[in-house]
Amino acid sequence: MIGPDFRRLLWATGIDHLGTGAFTAAVPLLTVTVTHDPRLVSLVSAAAYLPWLLLSLPAGALADRHDRAGLMWRAQAAQAVLVAVTAVLAACGAIGIPVLVVTAFGVGAGDVVFGTAAQAILPDLVAQPLLPRANGRQQAITTVTEQFAGPPLGSLLFGVAAALPFGLDAVSFAVSAVLVATLPRRARGTRTRAAVRDGLAWLLRHRLLRTLAILVGVNGFCGQLAYATLVLLATQVVHLDARGYGLLLAGAALGSVLGGLVNARIVARIGSRAALLTALAVNVGAFAGIGLSRDAVVLGAFLAVNGFVTTLWNIVTVGLRQRLVPAALLGRVSSAYRLLGWGLIPVGTLTGGLVAHGLGLRAPYLVAAAVRGLALVIALPVLARAWRD
Repeated sequence: MIGPDFRRLLWATGIDHLGTGAFTAAVPLLTVTVTHDPRLVSLVSAAAYLPWLLLSLPAGALADRHDRAGLMWRAQAAQAVLVAVTAVLAACGAIGIPVLVVTAFGVGAGDVVFGTAAQAILPDLVAQPLLPRANGRQQAITTVTEQFAGPPLGSLLFGVAAALPFGLDAVSFAVSAVLVATLPRRARGTRTRAAVRDGLAWLLRHRLLRTLAILVGVNGFCGQLAYATLVLLATQVVHLDARGYGLLLAGAALGSVLGGLVNARIVARIGSRAALLTALAVNVGAFAGIGLSRDAVVLGAFLAVNGFVTTLWNIVTVGLRQRLVPAALLGRVSSAYRLLGWGLIPVGTLTGGLVAHGLGLRAPYLVAAAVRGLALVIALPVLARAWRD
């Protein structure tokens, strides 16, 4: 049975990601009030992901050396303060690209610490046979709040006043931090100076997880190459307003919500390997479809497909790490995995801005589809061998 500790974590996750969804919709909308240059828009987006490149390994070491619940609530408290300051600056009309870059980087840094510790703490709260179910619930509530409810709420609040979605995010961080602070405390006691290196070395020796991390890296590069300028595609090509943009993101989240609810059953029926390959193949077509979409409904449908199969991928890969990695190393290995998997995201984001600037706002999705298709062809035999091993 999934107990009360996990339910508190689930509530904290939902509240946190509701504010994050509002923040995610509001930041690009606020950015395009300052500039329409795709390169600067992508710069703000890249700042949010740069901490995954710079801080992933140290965050993993912290998660294995210190109490994970304590790390989580402290990270959220710091995020609450930062976003509250941003809300005040937005209300005063003092927002520029440098402020947005600093805010995005600071919130991203908190996400690195919180996200790494949150994945590592789950096996402490849930029995191993229940991990797929728990991961599915976490994925579902994250999607419902961050992608379905949060973006239209953030867009609606932004239409009233630019500061409001940032104020909501600050409150959500604070409330979530209070809930996380009630989780059980566990001292780790790891003191090795080689803590960071240990996690990376373990991952590099494990062929299957190493292969999946590299695939996540390619996928993350392509995903951000495409999504970095989605706000421009939606507002300038498909001609949506701020409210329409939020509804587009919410519609796209329907696929992720459905995925969080049913993908654990799909994995149980067809197996983890088939589920991963299906997710990779379908996403190639989804990215091409997004790039070729001519209206908001078709665009939202392909975004929903992307969300569904991305959730399928996440449930399988997170569950594999939680089952295969020793508990004492889980934080460090997860952070090393994310370093390999997410480290290229800032590069992809900046590349997306350059591609959109030079080739048009549809081009990033088509380029991403081509790169992901090529990566899938190359990875198939490698993944097959790694799975057998």
